[in-house]
Amino acid sequence: MKTLTLLRHAKSGWDDPALRDFDRPLNAKGQRAAQVVGRNLKTLGLTFDRVVASPAVRVVETLDHVGRGYGAAITPEWDKRLYLASVASLIDVIQEQANGVDRLLLVGHNPGLEELVLTLVPLAGDNPARADVEEKFPTASVAELHFAIDRWADAGANGATLARFVRPRDLDPGLGPSAD
Repeated sequence: MKTLTLLRHAKSGWDDPALRDFDRPLNAKGQRAAQVVGRNLKTLGLTFDRVVASPAVRVVETLDHVGRGYGAAITPEWDKRLYLASVASLIDVIQEQANGVDRLLLVGHNPGLEELVLTLVPLAGDNPARADVEEKFPTASVAELHFAIDRWADAGANGATLARFVRPRDLDPGLGPSAD
């Protein structure tokens, strides 16, 4: 069995119109949400054999704040392919992982992460978490997917089960869409 956890970067700021998209930092709400998510990952006992992340500033800062909440640094392998990646690129990264990696964390951006969940998790059955992802994969949200496979190369469309989907507002209502 393989476990894929997806983390979308936390809320970033648009305060400086001169900044490139790649260079946008987190805003205060994003920093707070990332720490709350880190504490939740720790509470759930989630660990990762490998972390692969987009090198965008908002992802770097998200991992820093998640690590603060988690109580330990989360050190990724930076992969430029994850910056605004398509589903096909994300699947390529997943399928390239070594078979000895059982718990993989990918940290990146939408719409790719949302589309990835909807591609990997079949529509069949009553799955409220999948419906929530289909509605929106908000910033700093976490999706955990399970694959009944031994090799990452076998990960593909409709091959996963969505074990959990956690949004920051599920952990702290003050981090919901109407909150500042």
